[in-house]
Amino acid sequence: MKENGLRYLDVDLSSNRIGWLHIPLGWTELHVGGRGIAARIILQEVPSRIDPLGPKNIVVFATGPMQSSGLAGSGRYVVAGLSPKTGSLSDSCAGGFFGPAMVDAGCDGIVIRGQAPSPVYLLVKQGRAVLLDATSLWGLPVLETETELRNRHGNCRVAVIGPAGENQVYQACIISDRSRAVGRPGFGAVLGSKRLKAIVVSGRQPKTFHDPHLLAEVRKEFAASLLQTERQRFLGKYGTAGYLELHNEKGIQPARNFLEAVYDESDKIGGRALLEYLVGQDNCTGCPVRCKRLVKAEYAGEQVIPEYGGPEYETLAAFGTLCMNSDLPSICLANQRCNALGLDTISTGVSIAFAMEASARGDLADDIPWGDAGTILRLIDQIAYRQGLGECLARGIPTVAEELGVDYGMVIKGQEIPLHEPRGKKGMALTYATTPRGAHHMEGIHDDYLEQAPVTPELGVVEPVSRLSWNDRARLCKIYEDLTSFNNSLVLCDFVVNRTQADYNYPLIRRGLYAVTGRELTPNDMILVGERNYNLLRLFAALSGWRREHDGLPRRFEEPLTRGASAGEAVGRRDLEQAIESYYEERGWSDWGPTRDRLNSLGLDDLAGLVPV
Repeated sequence: MKENGLRYLDVDLSSNRIGWLHIPLGWTELHVGGRGIAARIILQEVPSRIDPLGPKNIVVFATGPMQSSGLAGSGRYVVAGLSPKTGSLSDSCAGGFFGPAMVDAGCDGIVIRGQAPSPVYLLVKQGRAVLLDATSLWGLPVLETETELRNRHGNCRVAVIGPAGENQVYQACIISDRSRAVGRPGFGAVLGSKRLKAIVVSGRQPKTFHDPHLLAEVRKEFAASLLQTERQRFLGKYGTAGYLELHNEKGIQPARNFLEAVYDESDKIGGRALLEYLVGQDNCTGCPVRCKRLVKAEYAGEQVIPEYGGPEYETLAAFGTLCMNSDLPSICLANQRCNALGLDTISTGVSIAFAMEASARGDLADDIPWGDAGTILRLIDQIAYRQGLGECLARGIPTVAEELGVDYGMVIKGQEIPLHEPRGKKGMALTYATTPRGAHHMEGIHDDYLEQAPVTPELGVVEPVSRLSWNDRARLCKIYEDLTSFNNSLVLCDFVVNRTQADYNYPLIRRGLYAVTGRELTPNDMILVGERNYNLLRLFAALSGWRREHDGLPRRFEEPLTRGASAGEAVGRRDLEQAIESYYEERGWSDWGPTRDRLNSLGLDDLAGLVPV
């Protein structure tokens, strides 16, 4: 069954029923794809204020118009559902090859609902799907699971949960291609609660494009342009790991559970140091940047193998600077352990840093020394298997912090803060404080880019703005959050889109969208799509009980940084409150969330009735 050209499998694990979900007419016009379609499905199908780990929650795997087009950066997919951390609608993207392979297998998306009585996996091949027994796979790490499924089904792509997801650990994620994580919201735990071990996709059903010849031209031009830009060349050489030294130089490298923003041994664990262990580079579908690291190392007699990739910036910072650990091989092994067990490295590293501070303060009886690599690795295993202190941490930082009676758990709306220092990035501070899906660094723009001239004239951003300034932050945050939301609706990788004028490539991206779909968008149309889809997240958050009063940051960020290039910087409560107030005005929100008038103006009239009078 096709509606708007979209095919979404509808899989009910409780009844073992598989069909096709009706996608209402007009949704592609309003939402384009990816994040937007997934969020609309959740709003239509899932009640608010339910248990995210219960059978009523659904998980949506979604693609956008760009998947299977071969365009650089299109090797992505979106997963959406209710997060056990926030209790509300969240989404997460992953790269690699699974997203385009899902389209090639015959479906643009997959909706997972219900709860299987025993472990199963879903096989989708040439537009046909079946649920198969996964009892023998339950308990296996990621690589072993993928290897076994490839042995059974030949040339295929696999998205899988590890033991952490099976044990419904809050830090659990979904892993595809062994090293690409659908991280942050805890969707590994959600699939674990549903007893769905994996999704396997294979086959080749060619996708129809509006103008194949133009698409071929855009593909070539886009790929060539990426190889000419400083940002993409930097990513190709160092990967995201290269940002660690740069952040340290600017005094915005989180360290010691965000007590500091400089780490004196950053040079030992950054992108240049990682080159010593680099044995190859990897890419995602159609992308020439090759930012993914393949490393080989050894720590305490245990081998780090290239099959699990290598650590990204966030991982190096989470298990390195945040925990005061300068042993790079141990961080490579921590990355491998997390990929094998199905753990989000950001969430896990922040949880361990919290435990280290609690131990140092005497609030926790366990001895967890700062910087102890062996302890970090031990805790990763304990969290995944809910053993020892890991049983406690696996329930999430907010629960543990409340039990200990402490206020230094670095979370926002239940989700661990990623490794970007808001005291030195005021726009990031505002995005952190207001995002409906908990602390997230992939929601807007990093303020460093706003210091470059020219900025983004097409979107009305002309003058450079210091990363340390609150000036015009509400308007700027809204613009770039909506732009990122548009990216996540296409779905395109954040590392191939350039938002500043020197390398600004959105006109070319819109040409690509026209070649794929025949749809022409103006810059304003593009922002409107992103804004519409962002409001879907905030609407569900409001229905889940999140209000304006819940926006904010941990008190730690009110304390000025004591050293480094950002010394003296803080996020003052009054400054933040004023920025949030201005932000709500820019968005047209009330303290509850989107107003009826705002939803109507966005073309979401059918959802306006959800807003209380």
